[in-house]
Order: sequence, then C-alpha cells, then structure tokens
Amino acid sequence: MGGVSYGVASGSIDSREIKDGSIRNKDFKAGTLRGREAKPDSFGGKAIKESTLEAPRWVLVNAEGQIEKQTGGFTLVNCYQDNANCYINAGENVTNNGVFAEINASNTPAARLNGETGISPCGFTTVNCAPANTEDPNVFVVAPRNSDGTAPAAGSRFRFYAYVTGSENK
Repeated sequence: MGGVSYGVASGSIDSREIKDGSIRNKDFKAGTLRGREAKPDSFGGKAIKESTLEAPRWVLVNAEGQIEKQTGGFTLVNCYQDNANCYINAGENVTNNGVFAEINASNTPAARLNGETGISPCGFTTVNCAPANTEDPNVFVVAPRNSDGTAPAAGSRFRFYAYVTGSENK
C-alpha cells in the first residue's frame, strides 16, 4: 500500500504522506518537537532565514555629545554644536536601513527616566540636515527632547542610544 492508505494501515505517517509546507505550529502537541528534528532555517518560512538575522549596530552618545561606547563604524559629524541635534555618520548608507534611538535610562544620580528622540537619515528631501557635512546618505540625525517636546538645555542633556538595523558593516 502507498500514500494515505499506507499511513492509515501502518498507524504512522511519514514524510511520503506530508506535502511540503502543509504542517503548521498549531499542528504540534506542546513538547513533542525536539531539537534534533528542527533544522536550521526551517521555521521562518521562505521570507526569513534565521541564520542571517543579526543584532543592530549601536552607538551610545553621552550628555556632552561624545561617543561613549559603540559596536563600531560610527563617527560624530556635529553633536550639539550648531543646534540641539546630533548628526552621526554610520559609515554606510542608512537610507535603506532601519534607524531608531532611545533615551538611556539607568540607575545613576544623573539618570533620565523620561524623554523622547526623533531620528531620521539625512539626504532625504523631507529632512533638512543643516550643519556642514550632514547632507549625506551615511549620516542620520537624532533629536533628543524632553517629554514635553522641548530641547534640553546644555546642562540637562541626556545620554541616548542610536541603532542601525540591516547593516552592511558586520
């Protein structure tokens, strides 16, 4: 016997009776799929290849507008010199990458537990990166702001992280 008849007659179903892509997560009983049955890149579908996923590159800019730490490849072009924004060169074109930023909240006496950031790649027609050498597709602007939307004064600025996803610089 072959096909479905074989599976029913033998009491088990194997790969001959299963059409590729027809079994979903909800078809498995909890705890029945073991690691040795899972192959790399087998759970993301055709659109995701898990082995290629990477953490974003990041840079930590301190309250004085200096790079404190980073994963590599970032340089400051202009941070708080001409306005209340920081312009950072990622060392690669970021117009097709994800960019995001967040206030660094930590348990230190000078910690900021609130605030906002705006971020955008420079070089877009909708974003005007005004200081010299900032209209470049490798540069992005971070606009740290207080929770009410105002720019913090020079003595009350705060640290922030900026991230680049989908980076070509690995």
